[in-house]
Amino acid sequence: MIKKKNSVLYFVWIIMLFFIISCKGNATKNKVEDGNLSASEILGNAEYLAISYGGYRQKSRDIQPTIQELKDDLKILSAMNIKVLRTYNVHLKQAANLLEAIYQLKQEENGFEMYVMLGAWIDCKNAFGSNNKAPNHFEESDRNTIEIETAVTLAKKYPKIVKIISVGNEAMVKWATSYYVQSKVILKWVNYLQKLKKQGELPSKLWVTSSDNFASWGGGDTAYHTKDLKQLIKAVDFISMHTYPMHDTHYNPVFWKVYNDKSFEKIKEVKIDSLMKKATKYAINQYENVKKYVESLGVQKPIHIGETGWATNSNGFYGSKGSKATDEYKQALYYKSIREWSSSNRVTCFYFEAFDEQWKDAENPDGSENHFGLINNKSEAKYALWQLVDKNVFKSLTRNNLPIIKSYNGNKQKLMEAVLLP
Repeated sequence: MIKKKNSVLYFVWIIMLFFIISCKGNATKNKVEDGNLSASEILGNAEYLAISYGGYRQKSRDIQPTIQELKDDLKILSAMNIKVLRTYNVHLKQAANLLEAIYQLKQEENGFEMYVMLGAWIDCKNAFGSNNKAPNHFEESDRNTIEIETAVTLAKKYPKIVKIISVGNEAMVKWATSYYVQSKVILKWVNYLQKLKKQGELPSKLWVTSSDNFASWGGGDTAYHTKDLKQLIKAVDFISMHTYPMHDTHYNPVFWKVYNDKSFEKIKEVKIDSLMKKATKYAINQYENVKKYVESLGVQKPIHIGETGWATNSNGFYGSKGSKATDEYKQALYYKSIREWSSSNRVTCFYFEAFDEQWKDAENPDGSENHFGLINNKSEAKYALWQLVDKNVFKSLTRNNLPIIKSYNGNKQKLMEAVLLP
């Protein structure tokens, strides 16, 4: 009798558990369909992969991508299971057009899901030598106000898509000598946006941050440990930090060394695998240093990677005449390892970047800045994405009217010939 009673209770418990899970699943599904997922539900969620996005195809941003071109890109990214994009400014048409392209796709394709961390560009007075004057890092550009107000307008127009506003991109780090500002400028605009949330002018669940170098967030040089930075850390909804071990293969190559021997060719991949594990650990260490500093202030706040990436070509510091860091094999290893670490640690990683953009160093086609994409300008998926091509996830999708195919015609041996050891 007791045994029979226990069996009945167990059966009832199973039914209740199934009901709870089913309700939770339906609630999440309804939120997705209604566009009601918040930043707090998206960030740190391994099901919501993030990437930095620019859709520029030409050597100048004067030629803006069309809405149809943006839609083509969005379909490709969605096929890669990317659901969160990061943009960098709103003073060019791309940001507004991207939001409209997402809006249209949501109407056209049932279940299409994509969210945006909308970037507002911030810089100093006379940035980039405007007005034929040297940058004044102690005063901000008059145009910052327009940039912020435009971001606010777009966030209000597309509340189901814009879930985060980022104030500035590497705007506080002092090596950005052409445009950096003092942290009090970023604090001013973050506080302004937070005030709009409290007043109901912006959605209360919209998150506000600034996306900057790990050192700017206190994870490096103590010169950044200012009163304004401490206030900023308390003011943002989460920390968006950048880490670039690829750049530090030149600037701080403590982790970038192998020993050659007679068996070089036989074990080249093994050596490179070891190097890239060190590179990933280097990035994680910078993340941990930011976390350590934030917690030392008595602050418990989410920390996500706003930017990290690995270029595949360089005729400068990182190529054959430099640290020999750039190629598709190393990029693939870094992409895989940083994705695995971030997903398992509930850290969102806005990987830099989706597509190569040749405007970044237009006068130098082989410059590293032009080659951070996972897909190149010939619509070829680089080695990091070859497995997705094999799975036919890009079937029927095109970019610039070209199908997405493997780089090097899928010949790994040919790819490896371009891979160099330091």
